[in-house]
Amino acid sequence: MRIFVTGASGWLGSAVVPELIDAGHRVTGLARSAASAAALAAAGAEAVRGTIDDLDVLRDTAAASDGVIHLAFKHDIAFTGDFRGAAEADRRAADTLGDALAGTDRPFVLAAGLLGLMPGRVVTERDMPTIDGSPFSIRSTTAQAVLDLASRGVRSSVVRLAPTCHGDGDKGFMAALVSIARARGISGYVGDGTSRWPAAHRLDIGRLFRLAAEKAPAGTVLHGAAEEGVAIRDIAEVIGRHLELPVVSVAPEAAAEHFDWLGRFIGADSPASNTLTRELLDWEPVQPGILEDLDKGHYFHAPAASA
Repeated sequence: MRIFVTGASGWLGSAVVPELIDAGHRVTGLARSAASAAALAAAGAEAVRGTIDDLDVLRDTAAASDGVIHLAFKHDIAFTGDFRGAAEADRRAADTLGDALAGTDRPFVLAAGLLGLMPGRVVTERDMPTIDGSPFSIRSTTAQAVLDLASRGVRSSVVRLAPTCHGDGDKGFMAALVSIARARGISGYVGDGTSRWPAAHRLDIGRLFRLAAEKAPAGTVLHGAAEEGVAIRDIAEVIGRHLELPVVSVAPEAAAEHFDWLGRFIGADSPASNTLTRELLDWEPVQPGILEDLDKGHYFHAPAASA
């Protein structure tokens, strides 16, 4: 298949693209810059210049493809205060891509999120989030809209991603925790530290997106979570050991100040099952878990992402 990938040169896209190419697919990647286009060409993909705001580019490229994997999201504005703007741009892009594929029975795989869907209990692929009108629920309505494309002749699926898709080069949540620990002089966790986050290695996620494009049935929810839930305190302890810092509880009311933007998320207990995903796609994660990956040391070789 020729598969159009948005976010193709990003953290997950740079794992998805080679996975697709190695499996014999041809890839067209959306590139925001000349550097991104060059990186895609080096990986063996064709680049089309544009952003997710360029709806004509999205429509035309999707229509000329055998399937779409939509990974791009405006994380830069989402985590600096404009999550609604990022989510609304994502919805416009998803609607445009879906319209281009309507009636073709071609695959459309959307990246979504797991964090906070069903706080305090293990969320399964059959669970659907409550839509409450908040900016964060916009992504849930987008995911539902993509699933509903099954009734319009699109083999649509949604991959709900663990909040940390880790690996060497990660600049996301784990890198931010390392940076915060360095800056504060302690490795912190919220409350008793028992809040759990699902996790997955980016290479396992790359394979999951490839399998979804190849064979996920229409209207399928998948979970990109290799580990059901890893306690934040366990993560803090590994960070503290590597940085030789004390591991300290942070009161919930102080989380926003201590963890900066990450304070909105770090205390969330959000475990997730992957049982149905494994059974449906024969997906078996093989990469190291988050604690083992942290212990490899690459998160600590250089100053991490700024808090």
